[in-house]
Amino acid sequence: MKVDNAWDFNADPFHAYLGLTLEETQEDYARIRLSINENTPSGIGGSVNGGVLATMIDMAAVPAVFTNIREGSQPAGTADLQITYLRQAHGKWIDAQAHVVKRGRQLCTIHVDIHSDDGTHLATGRVLYALRS
Repeated sequence: MKVDNAWDFNADPFHAYLGLTLEETQEDYARIRLSINENTPSGIGGSVNGGVLATMIDMAAVPAVFTNIREGSQPAGTADLQITYLRQAHGKWIDAQAHVVKRGRQLCTIHVDIHSDDGTHLATGRVLYALRS
């Protein structure tokens, strides 16, 4: 399990506030975890709020992109994000696994899946992440 220390995901105050941690990185891959507790924003039926799941899709894509940025490219931010909610999110933790599908000169396409601690597939998403020279 490699965690890229070039950008300290776990030191970000927003990530800490939500309970997100970067658990693993490999080339074109990252896995983040949301530890669910009484402070986690909730939705219908006590599930994790859908906005938190969308944030996880976005936040998992970033370190996946950062594992292999081309020389001379700089991060420019999320250009597009799509999410499909499959089930309510419950459990002690949920993971978002991001895979870079394609790296272009200006855009990266990242596919992200979110699963609960029991392996239930909760949501799937796609992120277009912009790069600039």
